[in-house]
Parts: sequence; structure tokens; C-alpha cells
Amino acid sequence: MIKDMSIQEFLDGLAARQSTPGGGGAAAVSGAMGAALISMVAVFTVGKKGMEDVEEEAKSILEQSEDLRSRLTEAIKDDVDVFNRVMASYGMPKETDEEKAARSEEIQAALKAATDVPLECARLCREVINLSQPVAEKGNINVISDAGVAVLAGYAGLRSAALNVYINIGSIKDEEFVNDRRVKLEKLLNGMEVLKEDIYELVKSKL
Repeated sequence: MIKDMSIQEFLDGLAARQSTPGGGGAAAVSGAMGAALISMVAVFTVGKKGMEDVEEEAKSILEQSEDLRSRLTEAIKDDVDVFNRVMASYGMPKETDEEKAARSEEIQAALKAATDVPLECARLCREVINLSQPVAEKGNINVISDAGVAVLAGYAGLRSAALNVYINIGSIKDEEFVNDRRVKLEKLLNGMEVLKEDIYELVKSKL
């Protein structure tokens, strides 16, 4: 499975003349890295002398970040699976009218699935960005720069996943579905650039 690859194998796969892993998987990895870095800051905050007042909050953050890391790691596989479904749909027979209709229907269904997978990835990456704020504000100062890296990784994942939503909705004929997913995506993106910069500057001010 892709999530069990070494970093070198994954990067070689991204660079190769093949479609997966690709940008969707890279988006999920970015988000997962952000979540992992939040976990790191939280781990170094829990049990730290002089930080007893934020220990319970750090434990809660750690639980949330580890859940996000797990779900974003699974999203890497989801991206591959849905891409394979899209490719399989285009390979369906199209000799008869019935075959053409079935193929067209499956292509549209596969494209919708291929839209919802990165949309969910974008939602999870937004959660990573939001969760990086409290660790940037209250986390162990000795590893606070990692909170800044976390928010940047989460933001990269969010914007990258958004591109995968946009490219798929461009081929979907169901206008109601397209409009719904576009609105949902824009809501996920709304305000995140400003928040990302605010958290980055907060971290920078503590260095």
C-alpha cells in the first residue's frame, strides 16, 4: 500500500511516468505531516514542568491531531482507489448504445467520487490548520517552530486538495452537484489564508 512506502519510494512514485501516487496523495501527505507536527508539539507540552496549566488542553489536542493524522493517511489510499475507478470507467466497452450509456453513467459516478475524496481531504486539512493555532499559542516554546511548519503543511494540503476538486467538477454534468461541491469547497477555503499567516507570524514572534 502507498501509505507503507518509504519516503524515497513515495517520491520516486510521484516523479515517475505514472498517475498514482499524484497530487491528491501529496495533498493528503501534506495534511498528515501537519497533523503529526501538531502531535509533536503537544507531546513535548504534556508533562513539561511549568506548563501544567495547559496540559489537559495539550492532551486533547494530541488526541485530535492523531485522529486527523490517521484519517489523512487513509486519504492517500482513497485517492488512489478513486483514481483507479475513474480510469476503469473510461475503459468500459462502448460498442452498443447500452454500453455507451452504462459507461457514461459510471464515468459520471466515478468523477463524483473523485470530487468528494479530495473535498474530504480539504476539510481535514482545514482542521489541521485550525488545530495548529492553540499549539502555536500555548505549546512548548522549545518546539514552537514546528507549529509553524504544521500550519504551512496543512495549508499546502488544503489548497492542493482544492485543485483536485476543481479539476474533477469540470467534467461533471450534474450542475446541482457541481454547484454544491464548489460552494462547500469555497467555505473550506474561506479565511484560511489569513489564519495561516496569522499563525505563522505568531510562531515567528516567539522565535
